[in-house]
Parts: sequence; structure tokens; C-alpha cells
Amino acid sequence: MKFDQYSIRLIEFSDLPAYFKLIDENRERLETFFAGTTAITRTLEETEIHLKDIINRNKDKNYFSFVVTDQSTGNLVASIQVKSLDWNVPKAELGYYIDRKYEGKGITTKALTKIIRFCFDDLQLNKLYIRTHEENISSRKVAERNGFTLEGTIRKDYMTTDGRLVDLMYYGLVREGE
Repeated sequence: MKFDQYSIRLIEFSDLPAYFKLIDENRERLETFFAGTTAITRTLEETEIHLKDIINRNKDKNYFSFVVTDQSTGNLVASIQVKSLDWNVPKAELGYYIDRKYEGKGITTKALTKIIRFCFDDLQLNKLYIRTHEENISSRKVAERNGFTLEGTIRKDYMTTDGRLVDLMYYGLVREGE
């Protein structure tokens, strides 16, 4: 999948150094709401184990981890996950983060548009949802620009790295015609 000067593809083992760099250089801002990912990627060795797990889950089609690459530089600039798949409904959660150097350029919004099409057209999902904290204005804007509707706030739905239970806003998007 491509847009502008960026490409989107499933993560590969060869992405290990760039993937670790993306997380590590953005660790402080990711820690609160990507607590699991940041906790198991503190070193390159830990990240290697995590990446092998992700690749296996991609193969099993119960989790899809995509990377966004800047084709002009070769830099890995963002990660988008299709996770918490429920094939009975069928639905999935979308998660995403971007390198701070690429923030505010519409990259996540455009990349998510492509991933949504993949989810609805290729995976035949009926619903996608995004969970975000009310203070994460950027994530809320990405969801809204992609047609997601605020469905509600779930109280005490996520434990942050520092042990706080926080409320999360749930955004949903249903496949057209459903």
C-alpha cells in the first residue's frame, strides 16, 4: 500500500533495528499508552523476541502489525496494528503511533485510511474501533478524520505504566452497508 512518499507493509524481521529505534526514540511519549510494547522492548534483544512473536501472529492472522516507511529516506516512521480480532463478530481494534519527527503531517491519517480499506475489503471485518485517552487529541483527530464516531467513554478501562486506571474513549467505524 502506498500514498505520497510513504509505503505501508507488514513488519518483517529485517525491520528489527529500525523498529527498535522507532520505539526507543519515542519511548517516553509511548510509555503511558503503549505500556506493554515499551515494557518488552527495552533492549534490542527483547525487541527481537517481541518482533518474532509479532511475525508469527501475523502469519496466524490473529494480529497484523504494519509499518509505514518514508520512501525518500528509508526511515520507518510509524506503526499501525490491527489487533484484538474477533472473527465471530467480525471486528478488530486499531492501534497506531508515529515518530515525533513526522507528527502533524497527516501521515497517520492517510496510512490509517489504507489500513481501514484492508480491514474491510481483504479481511471482511464489519467493525473497527479505536480506544484512546481524552487527552490524546492527535489520536482522536486521526479517528475522526477517518470517519470514526465516538461511541462512548469506558471508565477505568486501561492501566498506564505508572499504575493509574484511566478512562478511554471508544471510537467505532462500521463497514458501509452493514
